[in-house]
Amino acid sequence: MAKDVIMPALGMAQETGTLLRWFKSAGDSVTKGEPLMEVETDKAAVEIEAPVSGILSDVTAQAGDVIPVGQRIALILAPGEIGIKTPSPSQPETASPPQTDFGPVSVSATPVAARLAAEHNLDITKIKPNGGQIRKEDVLAYLDAQRKPIPFNRVLASPKARQLAQERGVDLRSITGSGPEGAVLVADLPSLRAVEAHDVETIALSRIWRVMVDRLSQAWSTIPHFYLMREVNASRLVVWREKIQGNSPEKITYTDLLVRLTAVTLRKYPRLNASWQNENIVLNPDINVGLAVAVEDGLVVPVIQHADEMNLSQLASRRSEVIARAKAGKLSLDDLSGGTFTISNLGMYDVDAFNAIVNPPQAAILAVGRIADRVVPLNGQPSIQPMMTLSLSCDHRVVDGARGAEFLQALAELIEEPLQLLN
Repeated sequence: MAKDVIMPALGMAQETGTLLRWFKSAGDSVTKGEPLMEVETDKAAVEIEAPVSGILSDVTAQAGDVIPVGQRIALILAPGEIGIKTPSPSQPETASPPQTDFGPVSVSATPVAARLAAEHNLDITKIKPNGGQIRKEDVLAYLDAQRKPIPFNRVLASPKARQLAQERGVDLRSITGSGPEGAVLVADLPSLRAVEAHDVETIALSRIWRVMVDRLSQAWSTIPHFYLMREVNASRLVVWREKIQGNSPEKITYTDLLVRLTAVTLRKYPRLNASWQNENIVLNPDINVGLAVAVEDGLVVPVIQHADEMNLSQLASRRSEVIARAKAGKLSLDDLSGGTFTISNLGMYDVDAFNAIVNPPQAAILAVGRIADRVVPLNGQPSIQPMMTLSLSCDHRVVDGARGAEFLQALAELIEEPLQLLN
């Protein structure tokens, strides 16, 4: 049976995705689990694997298309199976003849011309062909006469050239292509650093950075944030890490310890593990902790699913794997899906404290500063202790101040006395 290839959803709030490229062409054999296409969503650009083995057929989306989540964009057929009937590339598609009072008007158009006319809601009978059949050039000329812009993603270009043009903010319509039928190739793109010494340099943004900008701008402008800060004594946390490290084959980091303690605390305070969706508070059944990771092109948030069910060695192994894939730009669909709470740790950069932006549709994010020696009172006497500052950013639509404070207090108590985990 034919298997639908659909635009996947990487997040609960995602509505559309952009197809960046196909790794296979219609008619190619595909194997279940191999990369089939690359898509960009509101989270990142990821490779999507083939759901089954078979023959790729009925491809309806091209590189650059923005597609609603769940929409079918291709089929994978079993050997000998027939897909949806579509016009053969070797046989020109004829637009349906329009009707008049005296019968149908015969109009012939190529598949590209018919599709382009339909996208612009054009009456194809008003387009005069430069020959016996309406071609793409005729439609473009008609559009130009009406001063209607040609969609960016309909300019002929190689997938790589289209991708680089998007990253550099280059309008492909302004470039004369040297490829077949005038297609724009990578070699046709202007140099990224072709600026004079006296010119102001502009940094070309990557896809990941643009996604981050759009997502965080939306979060900052739509989520009513409030912040709670708490300084905690990390001396027991330091000792705990040293003891655990001696018995674990994996490198244990403070992030691993914090993921473990945070996941346990989220069990007791499920409102912090909730989401704001469709004007409602939704309690998430699973505890999936995302880790904010800085990569060369921006920020990504890989997820440790079911973090509350893992021991420290398992958490460390999973954390090591997803961060390595994030740095290599090889995060999978599963790596980015289902996050319910996020931790952002900048302690390794000697940051004392900071406030983070909530990662929608999640309800909260924990910002972690460095562990640093400070003079604090201990048993009524000044003492030098390793201290750490936690900052909890909350969505006030889901979490109120009291609930946020209770969660932060419980987490701080676990950090200061990790042996409570044994209770």
